[in-house]
Amino acid sequence: MLSGLFLLPKIRFHLQGGFFVQKIVKKIVDNLALLVVAIGILGAWRPETLTWVGPYVSWMLGIVMFGMGMTLKVEDFQRVLQHPKEVAIGVGAQFIIMPLVALALVKVFALPPELAIGVILVGTCPGGTASNVITYLAKGDVALSVSMTMTTTLLAPIVTPALTYFLAGAWIDISFTAMMISIAQMVLAPVILGLLVHHFMADTTKKIMPAMPLVSVICIVLLVGCVVALSASKLATVGLTMAAIVILHNTFGLALGFTAAKLLHMDARKARTVAIEVGMQNSGMAASLAVMYFNPAAALPGAIFSVWHNVSGSLVANFCVRRDNREAQEEPAPVYDN
Repeated sequence: MLSGLFLLPKIRFHLQGGFFVQKIVKKIVDNLALLVVAIGILGAWRPETLTWVGPYVSWMLGIVMFGMGMTLKVEDFQRVLQHPKEVAIGVGAQFIIMPLVALALVKVFALPPELAIGVILVGTCPGGTASNVITYLAKGDVALSVSMTMTTTLLAPIVTPALTYFLAGAWIDISFTAMMISIAQMVLAPVILGLLVHHFMADTTKKIMPAMPLVSVICIVLLVGCVVALSASKLATVGLTMAAIVILHNTFGLALGFTAAKLLHMDARKARTVAIEVGMQNSGMAASLAVMYFNPAAALPGAIFSVWHNVSGSLVANFCVRRDNREAQEEPAPVYDN
């Protein structure tokens, strides 16, 4: 989901309490997927323990996005201007491939409107910040990944509701203006605020940033648990179907993202970056919008995606590293003339 904020290897935890506290925080952060699965089971088993989170979903996403904003620098915006073509290719692939794949899956599986809109929302949302760390682990172009995530996030208040309305407006009531305002409030405004705090209050950022990973984990885990709790009655009948759709959505995103980048003459390192960025979505935002505007069941695709794309991303990173190592071993040793 948004785990790039607290998975980035460059982040160091300097909380008061010494090394022991640092290890506990890192252990919690590193096991996000397991925590999400555990809270999902609790939500399905005892929905009443987590439904209270519903009214606070948008606030929780805002907190996570504020943390993302605090990791950004002015240089990130300069990088977009320095390499506009590469960023434009990545952003275009993001907002073309994933929405169209979502629509195709909705049609193929003949999903009812309350589930179909959830899949569409996952497809029309911007890239998730987890893609930044997966790109790092896969030895991709981290700078390009950050630029793509930042750009798609800033475009989201207009592009996400526009694409959602275009793809699903014929069979479900969608308020373009209301959704645009909500995205601006819970995504764009917190990101900009975090960036401003980082830029103008560097000392404050140093004090706040170590706590943000743990805060973000709590918010994400509660958000996913709430989604499962609110749609627990539906989960038993559609859970496996949703899981299959999410896996296919993510897989097609990764494969088509890589293909598009290669067709547009990007090198292998940048192509894998685009693939990861396209395949990994801000599913927390999709789930939040689904809870706010549609049936709670519409948030299920986002909740499942939040777990799966971290798993698949790790597998992709491992594959890329293994492939690079194998190719390096197969390269002939240099021959030097005497």
